[in-house]
Amino acid sequence: MTKDQYLMMCEQTGQEIDWEKCPPDWEDFPDIVISIFNIFNSLGDRVYGDVGYVGKDFTNLDFLMKHYNIQEHQIDYVFNTILWLDSRAIKDSQKRIKAETDRIKNKK
Repeated sequence: MTKDQYLMMCEQTGQEIDWEKCPPDWEDFPDIVISIFNIFNSLGDRVYGDVGYVGKDFTNLDFLMKHYNIQEHQIDYVFNTILWLDSRAIKDSQKRIKAETDRIKNKK
């Protein structure tokens, strides 16, 4: 459910808006968070046929940091957040591969 859908639902049902339950929209985040996601999504993926997704390719990270005007004092925060996002993406990929492998094994 998006923020707009939640607000419309509250309006239609006459419920009071509970901002704790309201899903955030991109404009609710600080600019640095949006930049982090843009940088993360701009980095290439490293994928191998036998093991799947193994993480982001950080070759262009410096260029992207400059392009998004990441300041010196923000670099650690941005880099650590990108690493956290990458680790989650790797775990999700491993879960999907395992589920698919299990599904294939169970068919036999």
